[in-house]
Amino acid sequence: MLEPVVVGQSPLSGADGHRWSLISAIPQQPNASLLWLPALGVAARNYLPFAHALAAQGVAVFVHEWRGNGSSSLRAGRDSDWGYRELLLEDIPLSDDAVAAALPGVPRIIGGHSLGGQMAGMQLGLAALRNDPLMPRSLWLAASGAPYWRAWPMPRRIAMPMIYRFLPWLAQVNGALPGKRIGFGGNEARSLIRDWALTALSGRYAARGIEADMEAGMAQADVEIRAAIMDSDWLVPRTSLDFLLSKLPRSRAETVILRESDLGTRADHFSWLKQPEAVAKALLR
Repeated sequence: MLEPVVVGQSPLSGADGHRWSLISAIPQQPNASLLWLPALGVAARNYLPFAHALAAQGVAVFVHEWRGNGSSSLRAGRDSDWGYRELLLEDIPLSDDAVAAALPGVPRIIGGHSLGGQMAGMQLGLAALRNDPLMPRSLWLAASGAPYWRAWPMPRRIAMPMIYRFLPWLAQVNGALPGKRIGFGGNEARSLIRDWALTALSGRYAARGIEADMEAGMAQADVEIRAAIMDSDWLVPRTSLDFLLSKLPRSRAETVILRESDLGTRADHFSWLKQPEAVAKALLR
């Protein structure tokens, strides 16, 4: 029998005045909670079908909102900028605290789609460095992997360093990345694109303003990982996921490759959002 689900929005506000709403889908008797981090440029509301699919099976889902998207009070521009520091040290911890307060004692999961999965891994690394007793013990990934250029298969690998240098330049010149115009993400803050490109070029997770060694923290994290990857997702090839998983060597990972026949839609980076049942089933297995 499917669980009845209550959908809600909780307003949150950071120390710098940034405001957003944490969307939730909560069953009557949750057996776990999941803090879900979206892909770059994707508003939280787009994950409501996914949240419903998981909540109907007993997992309470809370969907974070990135700065510059959806319910966020900010929009990227020449006078409004942020990077990984603001997301990892200010915004995500507030959403994480709200989840812990809403469902104390319930087993905790963190996860995400695309960039959100990377952010979830970095957040686990920071929590491991702090020896945080409330650290989630599971990491769920959907269409997520590290963008490191050497992790790309040939022949795309040849072009990636040039792209990873061009996008930060474009963001700097425009004051923000015009993602909607170029078909990559949304309108993204230039420091966010700079930090993302740093990892893409170096293969290391680090960012200006974050003194903690996130790579060392991720290497310490001991969690259960469940990953779903789409068979025709050129943005996240299997080698990209494998490189991300290599950052978490103490963790136990299970990966499912989903094809069009499994999903009932194209097995690409975004189509599963409208028909998320197969992804939810893969993560719940």
